[in-house]
This record gives sequence, structure tokens and C-alpha cells, in this order.
Amino acid sequence: MFAALDLGTNNCRLLVAVPTRHGQFRVIDAFSRIVRLGEGLTANGRLGQAAMDRAVEALKVCGDKLRNRKIRKARLIATEACRSADNGVEFLDRVEREAGLKLEIIDRQTEARLAVSGCGSLVERDTQGVVLFDIGGGSSEIALIDLTGHRSPRLANHIVSWTSLPVGVVSLAERFGGRTVTRETFAAMVEDVAVRLKAFDGRDRLAHVLASPNFHLLGTSGTVTTLAGVHLDLERYDRRRVDGLWMDRDSVDRMVEKLVGWDFQQRVANPCIGADRADLVLAGCAILEAIRAVWPSERLRVADRGLREGILSELMADDGVWRGDGRVRA
Repeated sequence: MFAALDLGTNNCRLLVAVPTRHGQFRVIDAFSRIVRLGEGLTANGRLGQAAMDRAVEALKVCGDKLRNRKIRKARLIATEACRSADNGVEFLDRVEREAGLKLEIIDRQTEARLAVSGCGSLVERDTQGVVLFDIGGGSSEIALIDLTGHRSPRLANHIVSWTSLPVGVVSLAERFGGRTVTRETFAAMVEDVAVRLKAFDGRDRLAHVLASPNFHLLGTSGTVTTLAGVHLDLERYDRRRVDGLWMDRDSVDRMVEKLVGWDFQQRVANPCIGADRADLVLAGCAILEAIRAVWPSERLRVADRGLREGILSELMADDGVWRGDGRVRA
């Protein structure tokens, strides 16, 4: 068994899995809880007491799950909230004392690489280029992937450029407001992200494949999975229907327009948004729109996977669990 834990600005997530055929694994235990660790961080530069308490309680559950299983290898990471907070390291010392877990704060390049590693199976053989993005709570990672040459088994080997924007759904919503979002407010959020993207020197590294039908966007975040759930008109969120879903340009346009037109209570009432995401989803849509403006694509693939899956894939590959014929080593 292998384990991966991701403590982000908004969520605390754990996966425990066993390897199956080459590059694949079967999840045997999972945990996810919205903890909003980064709440107030934009204004104060520090993690708040209530936010830290929520995160510690969730991590205690994760710690119990890990101690009750025989884990061969695990990687436990913390991202933007702990990376940028003045008291991030101090908080992780508390986590080690109270939850018995030692988390590592990863840098933004590692975060981008792990997001790519988690999505390898969603990039098809004839694909020539992908812009993969992970819209987080406190940062957004973007990786440009060029597949026009010889293809390596590891998708992350094809990253030709990447950036990490110090803005995510929590930080953007806290600056512009998340409950009441007018069209003018939404446009201002999009412009804020667009200015940041203009400073990304490597944004043109896929110019030679942008017009190809074998180029697409790949989104791995709550924003795109929420859009997909609304698009499918799901009565309750269903990962099996969302993960790997293709959405065309017009469908994405319609869903963003629909959400911008809803008030806060309408967002709360949607089963794929709910109270936990109702004040964050439009900030995520604004980041998505800024990304789509730089890398226009006829297709967006939705991934309900990300850092944890990337960690598991890398742990298993590095441990040599798969034989040359793709089967699991005894």
C-alpha cells in the first residue's frame, strides 16, 4: 500500500492505494475535507487559529487511517497556504505533535510536476500539446506540455514551460468578494489574473500546436469539476461521470455564463457547488477564463485527480512495483 496526502489552501485530502497494471492503481481508502486553511491569509499573512484547528482535526483523521494500515511508502505534502504564511512552519510543527504526521512544504515547480504526473492517463496517444492547469485555493499551477517528439512514459518529462500564479480561488475571492459578484467584479477578477499571465515568459512555448486539433486544455481542480457537474446537470456530484469528461468551447462558455448569472443562493442550491464552494466558484471561473484567453482551445478535458494521484504514480514507479510486462511485481 502507498499513501499520498495533500494539505492545500482549501482542502485536506488523503489517498491510500495499491498498484494494479502498469501506471495504474486501485484506491482502497480516501479522505477529503474542506478546511479552508488559507482563510484570511491574504489579509494577514498568517494562518488563523480557527483555520489551523480545522486542519489539525482533519489531519488527525488522516493520521489514524495511515496508522491502521501497513503503508509501504507515503508522501505527505503541504502547498501554498503553508508555503506563504509567516507561521506555516510553526503550524506544521503543531501538526507533527498533535496528529503525528510530518508534512513537507513543496515548492511550486514540484506542485506543477505532480499535477502533471497525476493526469498522464488522460492524455491520449495522438495528442501533440496540452496546457494543464491546477486552480488551487492559494495558487494556480500551469504546465505547458509538448508531445510532438518521442513520447516518454512519464508525462512530466514533456513539460517545456511552467508557471505558478500566486492567486487561487480563496485569495481571489477574499480580495474581490465571493458572495456577491457582479459582472463588473467578475471582469475585474479575470483582468487581475490576465495581468499575471502576461508576465509569464514561457506562455508561447506551444504556439506551434495551438491550431492543431490534437491540442487541448486539461483542468485538474474543483473549478473545472464543478463546471462539469453543472454541465451534466447532476443531482449529486459523481466522480465517475466527471473524471475524463470532454467539454467543448461552447459548453464551457455556457456554464461560465450560467454561473456568473446566478446569485449566491442559486449557487448554494446547486448540488455540485453547495455552501462550501458557493463563494469560491466564480473566482475559479475567472482564473479559468484568463487561462482560456491565452491558450484558446476547442476542447477542455476535466480531471478529478491531481497532486495525490501524481504522488502515488511517482512513489510506485520509483519503487519499481511494475515489471517490464506491466504487471505488478510479487
